[in-house]
Amino acid sequence: MYAKCFKRVFDFILSLGAIIVLSPILIVLMIVGAVAMGGNPFFTQERPGKRERIFKLIKFRTMNNKKDKRGNLLPDEKRLTRYGKWLRSTSLDELPELFNILRGDMAIVGPRPLLVRYLPRYNKEQHKRHRVRPGLTGLAQVNGRNAISWEDKFRYDVKYVNNVTFKGDLDIIMKTVKAVLNRDGINSETCVTMEEFMGTPETAGK
Repeated sequence: MYAKCFKRVFDFILSLGAIIVLSPILIVLMIVGAVAMGGNPFFTQERPGKRERIFKLIKFRTMNNKKDKRGNLLPDEKRLTRYGKWLRSTSLDELPELFNILRGDMAIVGPRPLLVRYLPRYNKEQHKRHRVRPGLTGLAQVNGRNAISWEDKFRYDVKYVNNVTFKGDLDIIMKTVKAVLNRDGINSETCVTMEEFMGTPETAGK
């Protein structure tokens, strides 16, 4: 009942309230970001949402657009600015996604929206993560975030999809606040952000 009838209302009210309350911070970050990044402070990218419908996710930019001599973007660790590292460590780069939630592209809680190019790499079980709206935070984010493997993330995502409850969402939100304050799981163990998902080996979990 909650997932079908009340979750969207809950998301709309909570995101609208957060935008109003956090508007001074959003304005300051827009101005500081424009200066720090030398232009547009926002990063937009197509992501798959519910039923794999594509939408444009919006975040604050944390990387510059520096390229090598061949015109290719430099690796993430070389484009991630000091200001960007701070944004990521505080999770403030995610705040513009509140507008995605208000619009109905996303939810407060749900599997994180990943890259479009990952879609053909999911196995049948992993595709289930797209049965609900993607979230600003989720079960995987409060259980390790970027410090856990892709397979573990997807297991948490599907576990959430199979059991969406109001109590569960509140619990995830509270744990998210704690994780953000403690700055847990920002980076993976081997990468400044998160390694690209290349698909799950068929033998995994067997």
